[in-house]
Amino acid sequence: MLSVLIVNWNTKELLARCLHSLQENPPEAVPMEIIVVENDSSDGSAERVAQEFPNVKLIRAPRNLGYAAGNNAAFARAQGEWLLTLNPDTEIGPGVLDAAVQGLQNRPGYGVWACQLVGLDGKVQASVRGFPSVIGVLGEALGVATRFSGSRWDSYRLSSFSYQESGPAPQPMGTFLLFRRSALAEIGNAAGPFDEDFPIFYNEVDLLWRLRKAGWLCWFEASCQVRHVHGASTQQVRKSMIWESHRSLVRYAHKHGSWPVRLLMNFGGAAAIYLKALLRARGYDAGFRA
Repeated sequence: MLSVLIVNWNTKELLARCLHSLQENPPEAVPMEIIVVENDSSDGSAERVAQEFPNVKLIRAPRNLGYAAGNNAAFARAQGEWLLTLNPDTEIGPGVLDAAVQGLQNRPGYGVWACQLVGLDGKVQASVRGFPSVIGVLGEALGVATRFSGSRWDSYRLSSFSYQESGPAPQPMGTFLLFRRSALAEIGNAAGPFDEDFPIFYNEVDLLWRLRKAGWLCWFEASCQVRHVHGASTQQVRKSMIWESHRSLVRYAHKHGSWPVRLLMNFGGAAAIYLKALLRARGYDAGFRA
């Protein structure tokens, strides 16, 4: 079975289009269940799902749990061997779900499958990055990553990544990621794989890194496309999300960085990251609070 897991917050119309696209283009090879975690939206999203999509399993959260905890609630309910995290601002075309499931079935060494994300303008979005490193993050922060494409300075942004070629990819965005349940079970809990210390950002980066360390790779399929609006929820609270993104980078460095990286965070590194957040957001914000 394929379990499609959607966490929604105040994107009622986009969510409805996403659910319609799933119902119109179900997989043929396996049965499908759809689980929507409704994160206490104020736009009537939950009522729309209940009325228009009675076959969808709806979880009404008592408050905005965030992305990681919301997904964990969906994973805990899911029955499938194949588990797809899907953003509500996406639309699925014919054959995509079968290609995803069969793509993992045919690659036993891979635990995750991703594909091209295409914006409303028809352009393929830059959706794959490398895992954060000091040089890579500095290259991004200083704006030199694209000037030295393919170098260590570009190891985080990955401006040289080819979206026209299928193959292994370090960490695609969590917008559309198909997971193998057995891979998640190997690194911990398949019924709650996301680290909730990363409530909005870097949770999929953390999960993909843990899978990679356990030997499970991620496959990027260039022949499949998913339509993606991008940032439909987070742009509603942009200032908070800027701060939350930078805080999560610091948390990630403390969790996965080597001892020199953790030392750097304690002696100036974190302060530099927070200063950038202050400048980008044009002021302080407490970030996400469940």
